[in-house]
Amino acid sequence: MNEVTVSVTQASISPLALFLHADIVVKLVMIGLIGASLWTWTIILGRGFGLAGVAKKDAAFGADFEKAQDMDRFLREQGGSDLPSAKVFAAGIEEWRLSTAAKKLDPEATRARLASAMGTAAATQIDKLSSGLNVLATIGSVCPFVGLFGTVWGIMRSFSDIAASQNTSFGAVAPGIAEALFATALGLFAAIPAVIAYNRMTHRLDRIEAGLHRFADRFHLTLSRELDAEA
Repeated sequence: MNEVTVSVTQASISPLALFLHADIVVKLVMIGLIGASLWTWTIILGRGFGLAGVAKKDAAFGADFEKAQDMDRFLREQGGSDLPSAKVFAAGIEEWRLSTAAKKLDPEATRARLASAMGTAAATQIDKLSSGLNVLATIGSVCPFVGLFGTVWGIMRSFSDIAASQNTSFGAVAPGIAEALFATALGLFAAIPAVIAYNRMTHRLDRIEAGLHRFADRFHLTLSRELDAEA
């Protein structure tokens, strides 16, 4: 019985070597997956930390609003902020001024317009904050299949080479299979952080949205009491 010993050096299965020796189709797949991974981390570092900061500052804005005794002063001091809560606050103030400037004040219609104005402002801010999340969802769902495509293509190429060379030894097929499996690894490398980041950022965005609606409700109650006093 003949014993065949196959020696594969560590350099031959390094990521760079696997990329350089891969078929052009597999190379394109790998480049696309690396680009998707870089895009994912750009969104994570840019939007993820940004959402954490927005949530913290929004909470502080709401706390300052609760302690404010003079709405006009509070508006002068913090009304120009770019925070989502400040935008909702500014929308409510603007609608309040427009509605109360009318000759005949309709309290119920004013309340409805205030709720609509602040609700629209909250939805607009959430849309802005959610920018990029659809990219994470797409990368997380598509990249594993792209990597699998590269793997299937690479394995098909390996079997084609075996058939052409009539060499069925492990040494002949191992490099091609390693290149193919590397494509799957890259697909998972891009998809897993994207899925985790998408879930975490979506959860944080839901909390910011809930906070905006709570703030809008509190401000609506404050303005509603003012309407009752004027009526």
